[in-house]
Amino acid sequence: MAPVTGTVTGTLVLAGTPIGDVADAPPRLAAELERADVVAAEDTRRLRRLTQALGVHTTGRVVSYFEGNESARTPELVEALTGGARVLLVTDAGMPSVSDPGYRLVAAAVERDIKVTAVPGPSAVLTALALSGLPVDRFCFEGFLPRKAGERLSRLREVAGERRTLVYFEAPHRLDDTLAAMAEVFGEERRAAVCRELTKTYEEVKRGGLGELARWAAEGVRGEITIVVEGAPETGPAELDAAELVRRVRVREEAGERRKEAIAAVAADAGLPKREVFDAVVAAKNASPEGSADGKGLS
Repeated sequence: MAPVTGTVTGTLVLAGTPIGDVADAPPRLAAELERADVVAAEDTRRLRRLTQALGVHTTGRVVSYFEGNESARTPELVEALTGGARVLLVTDAGMPSVSDPGYRLVAAAVERDIKVTAVPGPSAVLTALALSGLPVDRFCFEGFLPRKAGERLSRLREVAGERRTLVYFEAPHRLDDTLAAMAEVFGEERRAAVCRELTKTYEEVKRGGLGELARWAAEGVRGEITIVVEGAPETGPAELDAAELVRRVRVREEAGERRKEAIAAVAADAGLPKREVFDAVVAAKNASPEGSADGKGLS
């Protein structure tokens, strides 16, 4: 619902904050912190440390705005905006609404035709991409993967054929499991980079195949993590061996597809006859200790 014609509405400002080194704070951030009527912060204690480091003093009202109260607090902030307030939204690090609180407020402001602007700032996504050494001309950000193993594998299988570079956030205590799952779905040799503690004192970028990185992470890794994974290769029929065809069928079957549909989809993607993919699956089944395949479901 748009505001009544003739009324003066405020402005919502999304401000990027440092992801590590406070010296990376955009120059406008200090000015906006001092100017705002309301500062909505993911963590008010971190905001206090940030303002002290920047040498600024907030004169506006400071409120918390985090995942637990985002839904309840959004109407209050919208009311302030419709009353003409300048509301500044900051999160712990990086840009608001990118895997952080902010989307609900932006959507609500846009719905009411309230001006939304931004103070560009550091981004873990773009920083990790730039440092990864992987293609950056096309990429997609996948955020955090599900915590449960089965749901995590299912989400990864959805993008198994994605050719754009993939970017993920992950908690350090789940990194080894996540990399192992990626190696299972994408292949152990798929190139990736684990970016740890970006712009901080102990910044580290570990590059290698997913299998190698999973074994490295099993020893324990600390800090804030961004994972960059190479997209699926653009392979032609001559470049796909039988093992890769079988792997692709297995990934689709584990995602819930029937074997017939999985074989047809893999054959279509590879530009091969269905019979060739089917034969590879049967040969692999016969070679395994589990026994033979009867090829049911193939037309």
